[in-house]
Formats: sequence, structure tokens, C-alpha cells
Amino acid sequence: MNTVVEGHPRHLMNITPRPEAVMVRGRGSWLWDSAGRRYLDFVQGWAVNCLGHSHPALTQALTQQAGELLTPSPAYHNAQALRLATRLAQLTGLAQVFFASSGAEANEGAIKLARKWGRLHRGGAWKIITLHKGYHGRTLATMSATGKPGWGSMFAPQVPGFVKAQLNDLASVEALIDADTVALMLELVQGEAGVHGATPEFAQGLRQLCDRHGLLLIVDEVQTGIGRLGTLFGCQRYGISPDIMTLGKGLGGGVPLTALLASASASCFDYGEQGGTFCGNPFTAAAGNAVLDVVAQAEFLAEVRARSAQLQAGLRALQQRHQLAEVRAFGLLQALELGPGRNATALAAAALERGLLLNAPNPGCLRLMPALNVRSEEIEQMLEMLDALLAEPCAQTPARCALSA
Repeated sequence: MNTVVEGHPRHLMNITPRPEAVMVRGRGSWLWDSAGRRYLDFVQGWAVNCLGHSHPALTQALTQQAGELLTPSPAYHNAQALRLATRLAQLTGLAQVFFASSGAEANEGAIKLARKWGRLHRGGAWKIITLHKGYHGRTLATMSATGKPGWGSMFAPQVPGFVKAQLNDLASVEALIDADTVALMLELVQGEAGVHGATPEFAQGLRQLCDRHGLLLIVDEVQTGIGRLGTLFGCQRYGISPDIMTLGKGLGGGVPLTALLASASASCFDYGEQGGTFCGNPFTAAAGNAVLDVVAQAEFLAEVRARSAQLQAGLRALQQRHQLAEVRAFGLLQALELGPGRNATALAAAALERGLLLNAPNPGCLRLMPALNVRSEEIEQMLEMLDALLAEPCAQTPARCALSA
């Protein structure tokens, strides 16, 4: 069934290349465009739709809340935000929560909070050690914290105070600590870089370094939190407790909801130092509560781990069959490194033409982020489609594929 679409793409700012298809409807692991074509979605809004598209529990919660109260403004309490903050505090062991609308906003808040803490407790310390190839957002401060190549000069000058160490190299971190250092900040799995994970030894070593030097440990769980790694929070998989944590993407299940959480000792904001018009409104908080009602259940997380093992096994079979480079898997955040002679960007474009949505974070790598409740048969269908694509010349000769795209 076709859907008439009003408006034209030329009126949108050019922030990313987009195909011509206009998505109009979703259900579970599937999207439909305005021409009625169906797509198997293994991107899910970059790991945002943790329950897939239009999950009944989320739809019901939002519909009910929209008819009751959208926002009284952050100057007043609302029941949904109070409930969600309490649940997150109890589930993480952290003390206080600030709700935001984007992962960058939550991470910006974490940076501000750490610098305020450094002024109060560490003689004005303000520098934060982050990691090469890490990703923390697109505000000026979070771009400066990000270790993505080329971002340091994109909107120069950078916000000062961020120095970069290497993932899984504790010595490179410790070498950067000085009297002005206030915190270490990292993703436990670097999704934007192509799903590269910290080792347990590295993550636990960072916690020990922070304890030894009196620093804060900030863990960016915007992508790895809310069940994505097979545990409710990635920190649980790694056996560490951060001083500050940020959540996003899956927390709202498709609604713009993120969170900054901090321990009691790190929670040092005073009135007026942090805020935002939409922060913690009952509509988005209702989405967060609906997501936790489903994802925080042990049975649900066990199923995530089962589907993770299935997807990883299937990708490893493709790796062997097509002589690909590597599979990296952390729950339902997985990557297929293609190796020489193949182009992931071209392959993702070819997959779109065949009704499969995949993400290529760089030209050599496919990233897979299905809904956490993806069905076993949907994983098998994706693997069959990807198998066929990898066998085509388009996956092997990037120049030819680029000309035909």
C-alpha cells in the first residue's frame, strides 16, 4: 500500500547521505517505505529501538501519557520521572539521575559534573582522559572528547582538557594522569569505531587506577546500556561500578530520552548549573518506564544472550565461507570485518536494494544492531540475505558497485 508523502528532502540540512526511500511504518524488526516496500531492519535507529518498531507496551504507555500530561516543565516534579529515576538508581547502585534528550547532552552533563567535582575535591582539576576512536557525541565538548579521526579540527578550536589514551592499554592511560586530571571517560564497547570492546582486565584496571589516584570513572553507556550487551548495563558484564554513567538510545525505545547518573559523592550540581526545557518530561519518562518493564526482566536478558550467540555463530559461518577478516560480538552489538577487497558501504547500499538494512560505520566493517527481541527466524533470514550479498560481485569489487549504485 502506497503512502503519499508531502514535502521534499531539499528542505532538510545535509547531515548524512540518505536513500530516496521514505520510511512510514514499522513493526518489530520490519520497516515499510511510502511505496509499500518492506525492509528487515538490523540497524534499528543505531541501536535505539531496543524493542523494535511499535512495540505494544511502548505504544500503550505513550498513548496513555499523551492523553494525561506531556510536560509541566522541569520546574515541577512529575510521577513518571520520579519513578524512572528511582528505578535506575536502584538498578545501577548510583544515587542521582538527570534526564536529557540526546546522548551528547548526557555526556556533556557528565563532563560538567566531573569538572565541578574537580573544583570542589581535587584542587581545580579539569582534564579528562578519553580514548582514541571513542565516540561521545556531536556538541563541541563531546566532539573534543571523541577520538574519531579528523574530529579535532572539524570545528576548531577544540574545547581544551581532553587527552587520548589507547583502548586496552593501561600504561597509556596512566602515563597521561597528572595533577590536573579529574576523570577517565570511555565506552566499554566502541560502537562507532566498529564494535571494539575493552577487555575485562582493562576495564577493571581503570577502576583501580581511578581509586588509586582519586579520579572519577565515567562510563558512556549510551549504546551499551539497556540490555544491548546481554546484561542490563554493560558495567555488569565487566564487573565494574562507575562513579558517573550515561544512558541513551535504548532507554527510550525510540523516544528521545537519555540519562546522566552519578554516585552520591559525585552528585555536586547546584541549582542553575544543569537543566533543559524537555529534560525529564513525563512523556519520555513514560517510555523509559515501559522499556524497563520489559528489558529489566531476567528472562528477557537471557533471550538476548541466546539471540546473540545465534547471530555470532551465523556471522562466523559467513566469515569462514567467504574468507572474511573477523567477527566481533558483544551481546546484540556485533560487527563483521570484511577484509581486503570488499567495501562495507557498497554492500550496505546493495542490501538496502534487496530489503535489508545494515550499517557500515567504516568502509571495511558492517555493524549489526537488531532489536533486542529479534526473533530467531529473523536472524536466519538476515544471514541468508547477507550470504547471498557476499557472494555477489558488488561485495567484492567496490569500484563496480559504486558505479551501479
